[in-house]
Amino acid sequence: MFYVYGVSGQSFRGSMEQLRQIERVGASARANAIKPVKRDGLDPGYAAIGSVAGPLPAAPSDEAHRSALAAYAQTQKVEQPRQPLRRVDELMSRPVITLPDSATVLQAWQLLAQQGVGQAPVVNAAATLVGLLSRADLMRPEHLPTPDSNALVWRALLAQSVVDIMRTPVPSVAPDTDIRRVARVLLDTGLPGLAVVDEQGLVSGFISRSDILRAVVTDPPLDLWG
Repeated sequence: MFYVYGVSGQSFRGSMEQLRQIERVGASARANAIKPVKRDGLDPGYAAIGSVAGPLPAAPSDEAHRSALAAYAQTQKVEQPRQPLRRVDELMSRPVITLPDSATVLQAWQLLAQQGVGQAPVVNAAATLVGLLSRADLMRPEHLPTPDSNALVWRALLAQSVVDIMRTPVPSVAPDTDIRRVARVLLDTGLPGLAVVDEQGLVSGFISRSDILRAVVTDPPLDLWG
């Protein structure tokens, strides 16, 4: 199930096919890639082969000794259940980082930078979704003063409300929705992700392109075929 929320509340509730028939959200220009935070990269305990100190131990020459070692190694292997991921709530990021609609552009910049994220849902005083703000939105040329602008112009920009810059109305998704349908909507809209909401529009998570790609390359496997 998909929804569309804006400053006036919910304006759509329906399937992916119905969502694709309404006026689509314009694709956003992509900002520079953001470095992964505490998720991607090498495991802290990883060591390169060349970093092992000292010579490698010699292989056992005794056949019985090798068989015993092999049998012991088999007992150490623990089979982990592989449960394919299918739904949004199995992949989404939570707790979710949100921006209040009372925030300024400066406060939005600071929050996105501190949390190491590229976008955040915007919520009103009732914690209901009203929009989505990304770094790409903040960097649009039409939002930025010219390089020779007075310092007061830049100060006015930073004091501007996020409501004036955020994307609204914006699609969102229910937690039990099929991942493949979310991927289709992300391709159609060009959005970096969707807020995950309940029937009242309260935000419970965020599903991004990175979340889906991460599920493709890691265990448990993403169910691509259903």
